[in-house]
Amino acid sequence: MADADGALVLQVVGLRKHFGGVQAVNGVDLAVSEGELRAIIGPNGAGKTTLFNLISGDLPHDSGQIYFRGEQISGLMPPELCRRGLARTFQITSIFRRLTTLENVQTALLTHHRRHHDLFRPARRLYRDEAMVLLDRVGLADQAPKPSGILAHGDQRRLELALALASEPQLLMLDEPTAGMAPRERHEIMALAAGIATDARLTIVFTEHDMDVVFAVARRITVLHQGAVLAEGTPVEVRAHPEVQRVYLGHRAKPAR
Repeated sequence: MADADGALVLQVVGLRKHFGGVQAVNGVDLAVSEGELRAIIGPNGAGKTTLFNLISGDLPHDSGQIYFRGEQISGLMPPELCRRGLARTFQITSIFRRLTTLENVQTALLTHHRRHHDLFRPARRLYRDEAMVLLDRVGLADQAPKPSGILAHGDQRRLELALALASEPQLLMLDEPTAGMAPRERHEIMALAAGIATDARLTIVFTEHDMDVVFAVARRITVLHQGAVLAEGTPVEVRAHPEVQRVYLGHRAKPAR
């Protein structure tokens, strides 16, 4: 069921995926409402990235259904899903390191508007203003002329967020968006993503290992364990859940406030 604060954007029903004898995703049910900031957490090997790969079309699933805004999208490839409004980032940054920061975003905009085969206008002249708006949105306007390959790792993560926003997504999936970042940078980029989600009524689902970031930002949390949903609820509810404390949070669990 959708939450009271918005219509259902993403629904996963009985999703399964195995690799040989390993059941990586084992009957997962998930429902995410419009405007929600949902964290997917769990120990290493819990199935978080596999679940992301199934939803985003990067892997075929064995059984189950995936719905985006009420339409079944099971089996659709990533480019089609992106055109429908589902964008995704990866644990490893995927930018064009030889292009400038601005050119990276222009390329994403050209692809979104299907102008990447336009032979009659130089690509550098297209969507400059739109690209600068996106760079300003993620705090990179002053880095626009720099080759993206020399940006600090945290700025490359910000650039990747701008690339995802270029497709005008309704649902943005962030797979370990703070990987490799210093603690302060982790909080900054997730606060940035949260602000964008609020301003644009954008739905965000993200995986994250830093529990301080998760409990500070997420509005609801889904906990995976051995490919299945172990618990789900608000940060306070999840933190207090005895099974979550036992298999995941352990001694790091803090009293609910």
